Amino acid sequence: MTFDDLVIPDTPACRGALEVATRYHTPSLLNHSIRAYLWAAAYARDHGIAFDAELLYVAAMLHDIGMAAEFDSHTVPFEEAGGHVAWIFCAGAGWSPERRVRAGEVIIRHMWDEVPVEEDPEGHLLELSTGMDISGRRTDEIPEAIRREVLERYPRLEIAKEFSACISEQGTRKPSSIAGQFVRNGIVDRIARNPLDA
Repeated sequence: MTFDDLVIPDTPACRGALEVATRYHTPSLLNHSIRAYLWAAAYARDHGIAFDAELLYVAAMLHDIGMAAEFDSHTVPFEEAGGHVAWIFCAGAGWSPERRVRAGEVIIRHMWDEVPVEEDPEGHLLELSTGMDISGRRTDEIPEAIRREVLERYPRLEIAKEFSACISEQGTRKPSSIAGQFVRNGIVDRIARNPLDA
């Protein structure tokens, strides 16, 4: 498998989601969002998982938008805030109400411990790929050629430092959230040990 084998959708919604992510994320978080999609697409191809590429791409671009200052919520976890932003974005993109809900679900579920692939392939893939990129979980399942090319095209920059600060701040401010649980369970240490940064 090479980078050119990956399905990278090019639709108005995908281009719009990338534009939003570019506007509101730092370069490190933008590259993380792109890598999250690419790791997911590579894993899906390698494991024969059929998925909706447009839905997964839009969710990947917007999955951390709730961490951006402009969309941060003091009342709900950042993944729920991101799900609401996605619903609004997808309404503007002309998606059906059901498809808007799906985008929000995929974003919310990326913070779950596990998303069953048979129930939600896009949620499963985004939960898996964001874990790979942030904490280094199961990075050995990324084919070496894909890993090398993705990291060359979309370098990690300051993602470990920035995400550690973001998740710690979210967890402190919203201790009952999944982010709060992650912080208490040592996410910052796992980020520091991510083999993708070796």
